[in-house]
Amino acid sequence: MYLIGIDIGTQSAKTVMTDEKGKVISESAKEYSVLTPQPNWAEQWPDVWFNAVIDTLKRVIEKSQINPKNIAGVAISGLYGGSGVPVDKEFNPLRPCLIWMDRRATKETEFVKKNIPKDKIFGITGNYVDSYFGFTKMMWIKNNEPEIWNKTYKFITPKDFVIYKLTGENVIDYSSAGNIGGIFDIHKKYWSEEMCKILDIDVNKLPEKIVKSSDIVGKISKKFAKETGLLEGTPIIAGGIDAPVAQLSAGAVYEGEHVAMVGTSTCWGNIHDGKYLTPELVSYPYVVDDLTKIYTFGGGATSGAIVRWFREEFGEYEKEYERKRGISAYTLLELGSKDIPAGSEGIIVLPYFMGERSPIWDSKAKGTIIGLSLYHTRNHLYKAFMESVAYSLRHNIEEAQNAGIVLDPECYLVGGAAKSNVWTQIFSDVTGYVMKRTKQDVEAPLGDAFLAGLGTGIFKQPEDIKKWTLFKEDTLPNKSNNQTYNKYYNLYKQLYLNTQKIMEQL
Repeated sequence: MYLIGIDIGTQSAKTVMTDEKGKVISESAKEYSVLTPQPNWAEQWPDVWFNAVIDTLKRVIEKSQINPKNIAGVAISGLYGGSGVPVDKEFNPLRPCLIWMDRRATKETEFVKKNIPKDKIFGITGNYVDSYFGFTKMMWIKNNEPEIWNKTYKFITPKDFVIYKLTGENVIDYSSAGNIGGIFDIHKKYWSEEMCKILDIDVNKLPEKIVKSSDIVGKISKKFAKETGLLEGTPIIAGGIDAPVAQLSAGAVYEGEHVAMVGTSTCWGNIHDGKYLTPELVSYPYVVDDLTKIYTFGGGATSGAIVRWFREEFGEYEKEYERKRGISAYTLLELGSKDIPAGSEGIIVLPYFMGERSPIWDSKAKGTIIGLSLYHTRNHLYKAFMESVAYSLRHNIEEAQNAGIVLDPECYLVGGAAKSNVWTQIFSDVTGYVMKRTKQDVEAPLGDAFLAGLGTGIFKQPEDIKKWTLFKEDTLPNKSNNQTYNKYYNLYKQLYLNTQKIMEQL
């Protein structure tokens, strides 16, 4: 039997087909854009995701030449959809989804901080408050677009919108529900009517049915089976938020194992039984053992996005070379920067290009470059950008350790950054951790394929994912570079503290 995993990312959707041993048979990806109508706003129409899913699913099935009768099931993960898609009773989208990257709900965040005791909201939800969380974005829609709010029948996450279109079933998994924050009771594993009442969010606008990530939630309809090449009635599995599904793809199922997913953003996470909740990080149910295990993570908002921004704004030569010769523009930029010494000879970047999530939780934080001189080149800058993402990762790891979390000496690295030997070495040198990368670098879609196998009974227990994971050679930290980075890292943290008020005024 064969399994299909689909991940709806912030800037692209990717679909893979695997066999029962986790070998990738075929894969396909499709890029799309994020709408940014104002600074710090970020939204997407859901049809962008749905069309990308249909296109990549069709291509994967065609390329595989597998009989659709032998496809056991399809699981779908997705970006954190913030508010979710507000839909009417016919499930038509009423406005674009305010995705995780959107930071407009600053007044709503301040309202919660001033009016709701921190111990109250943290005690119920296991999280605190920030404009990152979906519940503050829902509050923004209610406060600023009452006509949309009044028409909204349900808020649906990105991947659950796609699942509804494919199956007609409206559900949400535990990880997606928990990541909304403020209105999800992390202990009872259901919506908190008390917090909904306090925040004046209508609980009836939330999906009633919360399921496990490995649950079969429906079957693909005749219409979309025909469009994609699947067999009508093929099981669709719930999936989850992309970060913990990517964590699963690295084989992480035990406490102490930690994974950094570095794509558009960074999500660094670990797993525990609920004893390490901290308001400085984000916590919600994991995508396996959903009712007993908690995924706690911290993350940089624009990690891979700033590198892409650099390529778009300053890499015209590299992009043209890529078009003519087929060599990635990122590879060319890295080749130019790989011989730049650790610390980029005095340049430090704060990667806060859309505000920042954990651990500073500051939606007004700004991207910052300090230390430039006429000596420096574009290569220095690109290296400093990569280093800034590693500093951000280290900052989140330290916050978890401050909460008492004990971590293995190895950190799994997945996502686009894991394709780069240069960047992987920087992560290792900055954090001091051994970096482990899987040979099949398909991250969340691979975890989805495994969830499809778990849901359809091909696999009996979550630990079976470890049979799928083969690793490249470990990347060890360079002691000399690590000592240099220790000094720069302290300056990195100090730089934010010293510029915080200026950022707010800007």
